[in-house]
Amino acid sequence: MTTVLRSVLYMPGANDRALEKAKTIPCDGLILDLEDSVAPDAKPAAREAVCAAASSGEYGRRTVTIRVNSLGTEWHDADLAAAAKAGPDGIVVPKVNSATEVLGLVEAMEKAGAPEHTKLWAMVETPEAIFNAREIAAASDRLAVIVMGTNDLVKELYAEHVPGRAPLMTSLSMALLAARAAGVQILDGVYNDVKNAEGFLAECEQGRQMGFDGKTLIHPGQVEPANEQFAPSAEAVEDAKGLIEAFETAGSGVATYKNKMIENLHVESARRTLTIHEAISALGWGGRPG
Repeated sequence: MTTVLRSVLYMPGANDRALEKAKTIPCDGLILDLEDSVAPDAKPAAREAVCAAASSGEYGRRTVTIRVNSLGTEWHDADLAAAAKAGPDGIVVPKVNSATEVLGLVEAMEKAGAPEHTKLWAMVETPEAIFNAREIAAASDRLAVIVMGTNDLVKELYAEHVPGRAPLMTSLSMALLAARAAGVQILDGVYNDVKNAEGFLAECEQGRQMGFDGKTLIHPGQVEPANEQFAPSAEAVEDAKGLIEAFETAGSGVATYKNKMIENLHVESARRTLTIHEAISALGWGGRPG
């Protein structure tokens, strides 16, 4: 079954109400956070709460991950060991800068007893990581998702947050190319202005058009729009079905659909559309209108 990750919501690990509320939010994935959203003195208690939540089995079909503190911090080793033992769907690690770090993280996960289904999600959020993105994405079969850390990238680049994200396009494109070359999923970064619905939709549309699998989110109000934007439209689903039927009926290497020539590459894209649509239907929430 294809893992659908249209909407992946950060939830603060030190907030018990947030962890409980997350069970009812129609997001495809959750990142239960031990890093930025948790004050230093609250991190040990948050670690315990998050690991208990992740192993509870109470989040239904959502993909549940834990974001640990980054390599080199005083909390990282304990976070990673506890998260591995809890066995979530993924462990999200900030500021992964090299393939060597990926291999070290995978080794640490395995030593801590992480079950096979617990994958590594690597956050790419520095210039060094962008230059190493191809090696990072391909470093281990255990790495399943690249997560763009766009806020940190803007900071590291001395850039600005602007509509259209021109300062970030090179970084986004390089990471996307790396993910596709390695066959792993990739999530777009967060949108900070939670009250700007129009700007959020525009950025979701941009991310979808570029090829991202979904978007990381910081507010529950962003979930349903992301679900809609990153799902195939009803028209796209019908076109995919029609295109496949036309190709199979033609019985040769070339066919036409809606007066356009179609080849096997178009059929592969159509089948991917239907696979995603079926996976979304299985989740039971958040399709996209025509």
